[in-house]
Amino acid sequence: MEPNIEEYTIGWICALQEEYEAGCRMLDEEFDGPEINGMNDENTYVYGRIGLHNIVIGCLPRYGLSQATNVAKDMVRSFPRLRFALMVGIGGGAPSTEHDIRLGDVVVSVPRGANGGGVSI
Repeated sequence: MEPNIEEYTIGWICALQEEYEAGCRMLDEEFDGPEINGMNDENTYVYGRIGLHNIVIGCLPRYGLSQATNVAKDMVRSFPRLRFALMVGIGGGAPSTEHDIRLGDVVVSVPRGANGGGVSI
């Protein structure tokens, strides 16, 4: 039986179509998903499972901060039991002279004051 809307606990947001397609390939199982029409949610989602976690994946319609904000806002509102909402991608803008970030590194945003920051782990 497919999970209902309350059983999705991880939201995965991708900025680029390539990231979205790679994320969809990571799913152990894909579902048709719950009906979200009428919820004022403009996103298109792929629903699935990785291990024991039910995941909803969304992609930005266009690249940009306001688009990312809108996708996240609608996703969190439509899926009230999300424990994590992650922006996952290639992070092309993360490397700098201060942070030696290379392919395969994981970058996590760390808010500092009114700004977010990046650290390599």
